[in-house]
Formats: sequence, C-alpha cells, structure tokens
Amino acid sequence: MTTIVYPPKPSPGDRVAVISPASGLPGLFPLPYELGLERLRKEYGLEPVEYPATRKMGSTPDERAADIHAAFADPGIKAVIASIGGDDQITVLPLLDRELIRASPKPFFGMSDNTNLLAYLRNTGIVGYHGTSVMVELGRPGAMHPQTADSLRAALFTSGPYELRPAERWNDVDRDWADPATFDEEPGSRPGSGWSWVNADRVTEGRTWGGCLEILGGLLMADREIARDPAEYDGGVLILETSEEMPSATEVFRTLRNMGERGLLRHFSALLMARPKTWTFERPNSPEEGARYAAEQREAVLRVMRSYAPDATVVFDVDFGHTDPQVVIPYGGTVRVDGPARRITVMY
Repeated sequence: MTTIVYPPKPSPGDRVAVISPASGLPGLFPLPYELGLERLRKEYGLEPVEYPATRKMGSTPDERAADIHAAFADPGIKAVIASIGGDDQITVLPLLDRELIRASPKPFFGMSDNTNLLAYLRNTGIVGYHGTSVMVELGRPGAMHPQTADSLRAALFTSGPYELRPAERWNDVDRDWADPATFDEEPGSRPGSGWSWVNADRVTEGRTWGGCLEILGGLLMADREIARDPAEYDGGVLILETSEEMPSATEVFRTLRNMGERGLLRHFSALLMARPKTWTFERPNSPEEGARYAAEQREAVLRVMRSYAPDATVVFDVDFGHTDPQVVIPYGGTVRVDGPARRITVMY
C-alpha cells in the first residue's frame, strides 16, 4: 500500500508556480488568465510564477514535463496551480521523474485533464487537490464565487477538517472569454436542490481517488496510474465528475461498468458524484433538457453501482465538477461521508 502524505502548505507572500500541464489556453484567452493571476496576488497574497509553456499552445509533452519538474524542484515555490485543463496530459506522464517530485512534495491544484497528474501524485505518495484553475475559478467574471473562494483559501493555507455545503445557487452556462464585456458582471445562476443520497445509513471515511471520468477512462485504457492491486482502494471514497464534453449516459455507464469489471468499484465505501455540466456552446440545452441529461446520467451511475458496489453510499450533485461554484477535494486525502447527518467533511 502506498503511504500518502499531505505536502507542506504555502503562506501568504509565498511564490506559487502557474503551469499548463495540459493546454496553453492562456495564450488564446488572456483575459480570464490575467484576472486569475491578479486575484492570486490581491485576494490570496501569493506571487504567481509563470513557466515557459504556460501560454504556449501546442507545447510538446517534453516542454510541459520540464515545467512540472522545474516547479517541483525549486525550493522557493510552495504550491503548483494549473492554468486550466486540456486533453492530452496523459502523454506527459511517462516523461515525469517520480523521484524528483517525491523529494519535494508540494500542493498541486487542478482538475479535468489534470486528473492525470493528480493520479500520478497519489501514486507518488503526495496528496493533491482536485479543483481550482487560474482561468476558470480564479478568473471567474465579476468576482470569485464565495463558496469557491472560501474552499480554496482553506485548502491552500489550513490543515484540518472542512465541511462542504450544497450550493444554494449554481451555474453551468458559459460566456465568451474573448469578449471583454463578459468580465463586467458575474454569471447568472439557478437555485440548487441539495445533494441526493443513496445508502445514507452509515458513516464512511477513506482516502479519495477518481477525478474526471473521461480522463480515468483513458488511464484505464492505457493502463497508467491505476493500482495493480485494487485493494489499494479498500474503504476509499471515489470522486467522479464529467466534463464539458458531456458524455452520454451510455458512455458513463460503459466506463463505470469497465471499472466494475476490473474489480475497482467494490473496494470503495462511498461515491461522490459531482453535479454534471449540462450546457456548452455546442449544446446549449434548455434547463429542462439539462435536467433530463443529468437524470439520465444519474440513472446510469446507479445501474452500475447496484451491480458492482450495491452497499456503497452514493451522493449526487456535490459541487466539485465543471460547474460553478466549485469546491476543492483533497485527492488521496481523507474524506468523511456521514449519511445519517447528511454531511461531507474533507481533510485539507
């Protein structure tokens, strides 16, 4: 079994690396990126340090691996934050020096395609942080969502328990990052409906694993960063979310079924399923269409869990996915899921 440790936390005034391990989108959309950097400085008191490939679209896996190595090796850098996700970070993993990273553990914040690096860090023995990118959460128009901002502050600077709360209002409708008017006001929102619980008659506590379901599917196919012995995940808490690609309920079902057939699902005591994104520029669903998409995804998840992990506690619509607000979940860290009290507590 891998021994997993929480890395030391930064303090206000420290330097933090900003890297693009997946995609150099800051080069195409500087407005949310520069806004995110400004908030790191002004609202969190941190000094962002940019690396060579951060704004470079089409950077090679070698260039991105070099940035990761430089950020972790520099003793003056106290945390590492992804600019955004992407779609080919899996090509970077074989180039990474596990011993270099293990020798200088640091908090890494990212999600979506950064599931690759989070899984890598967990297998290296380092707790990562699923959530927050410079462009999306820190670069949110108008202001950061208070729930996002508070969770990030706690994850960055504190160690100990932090209780998650269902979002009272949420949003998944995007606006054009290329239009300066986008940043003049906060996004709209709609009322939340709380979390939905299944098998909520128990209290479970365990280390997390998972991330973006589409990225996990790629890791499974490439057989990378998946524990050889599924018992590695015994008693753990599985965290899953789906991206702006909006996979169909059939795709979600098949990926999870394959995880079940591999013997993974039965080892987890609980599953936290993030609120799914139901709107994109390519698929501008109405609220009714979005609700139907979410309901179909939920039923697909339940079908698999009934077959492969029927006793696991399942919580739907936790706000750590591709929607707003977004809370930070420690990846490889401890989460307590209290069904009778309907409470979720993470350990930062």
